[in-house]
Amino acid sequence: MTQPIAHHVIHDHSAQVFDTCALTYDARLMRRKVLTSDGGTSFLVDLEHTTSLNDGDLLSLDDGRAIRIVAAQEPLYRVSGDIARLAWHIGNRHMPCQFADDHLLILRDPVIGHMLKDHLGADITEIDAPFEPEGGAYGHGRTLSHAH
Repeated sequence: MTQPIAHHVIHDHSAQVFDTCALTYDARLMRRKVLTSDGGTSFLVDLEHTTSLNDGDLLSLDDGRAIRIVAAQEPLYRVSGDIARLAWHIGNRHMPCQFADDHLLILRDPVIGHMLKDHLGADITEIDAPFEPEGGAYGHGRTLSHAH
């Protein structure tokens, strides 16, 4: 039996799905990759362009089934304090950042954690949670470069 292939991403989060596939933020950036769904189905992702997949996006398999992408739990820092100042320093280092009203979420990085806590007075808590940082200003998903 041949392996099903996903050539298309569907952003209709209400569509019926066959299975799910939990992926970290870094793993959700892909063009061509073999994945295994949470239920054990192996399939090939073969997209026309490198694509950033978001929580809830669907990969449409050539056999008619759809796999829902789920943002996996991963090690993060929950950062609180002077949010505007902290966000500026995180952005100045081109780090992906997820924004909330009273805190920021970033991938755990001991060097950045030290800077934020010891030099900028941030409150840092280690958590495990799905990570969906703010996308780029020029379209859907993450910013891949400064070329416009």
